[in-house]
Amino acid sequence: MSRTLFLVLGLLFVALAIVGAFLPILPTVPFLLVAAFCFARSRPEWAQRLYDHPQYGSQLREWRDRQAIGRKAKYASIGAMSAGVVFTWFTIGWPWVLISVSVLVIVGPWIWTRPE
Repeated sequence: MSRTLFLVLGLLFVALAIVGAFLPILPTVPFLLVAAFCFARSRPEWAQRLYDHPQYGSQLREWRDRQAIGRKAKYASIGAMSAGVVFTWFTIGWPWVLISVSVLVIVGPWIWTRPE
């Protein structure tokens, strides 16, 4: 893929991360990880700026260097997915809740087994 496409994708994922910083249902750090990946292939200095960010930089560096997720982030992500299951059950109900349950059952154990 071209550098321009990676740059556009990086900007898109940064925009999604900004939205995710304000909406509890949308994650922030995973979007920043993808943005850093894209920026590393288009504008490496922008990727470095993400890694140097005072709030999210340490989580991004931990994932880049060791594929690690901190304990607080594990609790927060699994807790948010669990809350999503409850929210889905009470708002749109059956059978849509199965989507949230599936995400929790598949992604939750994967997150839990990452190094800290």
